[in-house]
Parts: sequence; C-alpha cells; structure tokens
Amino acid sequence: MIFDKLKKFYVVFHSPEFDTSPVFNNGDVVSGRVVLELMGESKVESLKLHAEGFAKVRWTESRTAGSSSAYTQTYSDEVEYLNVKEALLQADNGDVTVLPAGRHEFPFSFQLPEETLVTSFEGKHGSVRYWVKVKLYRPWSTVRRIKKEFTVIQPIDINTPALLAPQAGTKDKMARVWYRNFGQVSVTAKIERKGYTPGEVIPVFAEFDNSTSRAMVPRASITQIQTFMARGTTKQKRSVVAELCGDVMAPRSRESWHGHAIKIPPVGPSILQCRIIKVEYILLVSVDMPGASKLSLELPLVMGTIPLHPFGSRSSSVSSQYSLNPDWLRMAAPDRPEPPPDYSSIVSEEDETEQSVAPPQGEEDFNGVLQRPLLAFVQEFRYRPPPVYCEVDPNPQPCYIRPRCMTC
Repeated sequence: MIFDKLKKFYVVFHSPEFDTSPVFNNGDVVSGRVVLELMGESKVESLKLHAEGFAKVRWTESRTAGSSSAYTQTYSDEVEYLNVKEALLQADNGDVTVLPAGRHEFPFSFQLPEETLVTSFEGKHGSVRYWVKVKLYRPWSTVRRIKKEFTVIQPIDINTPALLAPQAGTKDKMARVWYRNFGQVSVTAKIERKGYTPGEVIPVFAEFDNSTSRAMVPRASITQIQTFMARGTTKQKRSVVAELCGDVMAPRSRESWHGHAIKIPPVGPSILQCRIIKVEYILLVSVDMPGASKLSLELPLVMGTIPLHPFGSRSSSVSSQYSLNPDWLRMAAPDRPEPPPDYSSIVSEEDETEQSVAPPQGEEDFNGVLQRPLLAFVQEFRYRPPPVYCEVDPNPQPCYIRPRCMTC
C-alpha cells in the first residue's frame, strides 16, 4: 500500500528569498514543485494540480416574522478569479507509473490572469484566497490531497494625481442635551494627500472651535471599513487601527493642529475592485462632547503598496503650498504688452560689419596647400531688417469686403 510507502508529500513555491513566502501580482508566473518521497517502490495512476482563487462572503442574520416566530437568514456569494488545471504525472495510455523508492520532484508553472486580481484578504464575514491543490491517485487506494495557499497583492501606486490631491472638509454641529442647547462646535481638517502606505506618518492640520460651555476633547483616528455584499444586502465592520488624542479644550476656546502626526500601522492595502468585498480607510477627525453625540469629520484615505516617489512629494508639497497661500493667484498680467525694441537700437551697422566673416588673405603660393588644414568659407547672406513695430495694421481689410461668416 502506498500509505505505508509514502513518507512525505508537500508543495514548495519558488521564492527569490529563502524561507519567505512568495507574493505575486496579476500576470506573474507562479512556479514551484511537488515533492514526493517514497520509502519503497509504488504505483501511481496520476498526479494532478489545480490552482484556484476565490472571493467569498457569508453571514447570517436573525429576523422576526410576526410576534412569536423567528428565522435565520443566510447570505453568501463568491467570485472566481483563478482556475488552472495541470497534470504533473499521467500516462498517455492510462497505465500506472511505477516510481522507485526515494525523492521525486514534479515542477509546475502557470500564469496568473492579466486582468486585475484582488488582494488576498481575511475578514470577519469574507475572504479572498488563492491556493494550489494537488491530488495523488493510486490503484486501490483513496485519493491523497494536499493544499497550500499563496498571496496575491494587487499593486496600488499612490503617485497618481487622484491620490496626491489634498483632502479637506468642514463640519459643525449644535451641542444639545435633551432640549437644551449648549452652543455650536465646528471642525475643519486637512491632509496633504489621499494616498498613503503603511508605516507613513499623516500630518493632520485642523481647527477646533468650541463655542459651548463645556470642555471637549479633539481626536483623530484611522478607521478601516470592511464591506461585504451578497444578494443585495450589505454587512459592514469598522475597526480603529490608529488613534491620536489632543488636549482638553476649555469652554469657549479654539485649538489648532499644525501637523499633528498619526502613524499608519502595518495594515492591508485598500480593496476597491471586488464586487462583493471592499476594504476602505478614512481619517476620522472628531470632538467628544460629554452628554451628546460626538462631532465627526471623515476624510477618505487609500492604502497603497507603492510608496511616494521624491518627485511626487515635491509636487505634492508645492500643490499644498499653493492651496494654503492663494497670493500667487493675485499676480495679474499687464493690461497692455510693451512693444518690442527697434531693430536698429539693438544691431548697428558697425556691429554688422564686425560680425561679418571675411576669408583670410592667404599667400599666392599654392605649394604645399594640401599640407595645410582646409578652411570652409561661408558666404554671408544679408537680409533686410524687420519693419518698425507699429500698433496700426499696415494692411487693413477694405471696408467694402463682406466679412466672412464663421458658421457657413
């Protein structure tokens, strides 16, 4: 029996770094080998590989129908991204293959689809997974299966105009407890750009205006929003991944943040191209009001995989400087352009004579002319100077000519 003779059966992916799980992008070639170690001679019918990739969601909700009856509704959906099959060992005539004892390696290779794939993800109500499954068939024995997952990351380059654009917003609210108003609270916040990568620091510029009679606490946090969709129903899960807390604001006071830093922890990239799963991020700037619901301002974020280039940072800083200081917009052009200088005021006849090229006067003896370097003499062509500048059209259109109709 092959159960007694099969010692090891596993899959190894080819990785550029030792002891590091490989990461692939769309269009990459996934390669590796299936290792089979036998303690004795064994008969094998076939060895087949199946590579798959799916995005799946599933959750249940309890609903009440009437006053006493209740039931549970299940929502699920899936999207296929990868489906590749390959026979690593199989005889053409259907006969079995006899493998001697020892170590046997069967290489495999397949290409991921060129279209956009979804980044590998593990969530509460869904996941995006890619794996390789290998089945070993042998006579008079059950099928032996092994499965190994690999990671796919769809690159997101934040060096694009849409992700380098500054994000800003303003929001206000009346602080109210029951039927009593305590005053108005307002928040204005801005960040340099929309796209960031994990490990970066987000400088937060904000203005908090507390016109109430109570003390309040300003905060900023990075929130991850997981959205799962199935059969027209949506399920969301929010989690705070980083938080920044400011000083307590006294009643009827204002506070300014001039680049308060909040660091992005190691989180997964945004997922925006999947039909049933979305992973989004927001920067939440809020004010905690005792006894009332807090005031929150949301600024969208995109977590990318390709960090900011130096050129992109310069362009971003210049754009943010212009957005903060609009004085450069007030620079107006002169009402009437100055006429060009007269040609005679720049180039005189003496200058023209000095600049003219005259052939050197050589000796009449042409003996040894071939031993001297050859000089090229270029004939100077003199052009008439341009006409004197005049603001009156020298060739006006006759008044008896009917103007041309631009719509004909």
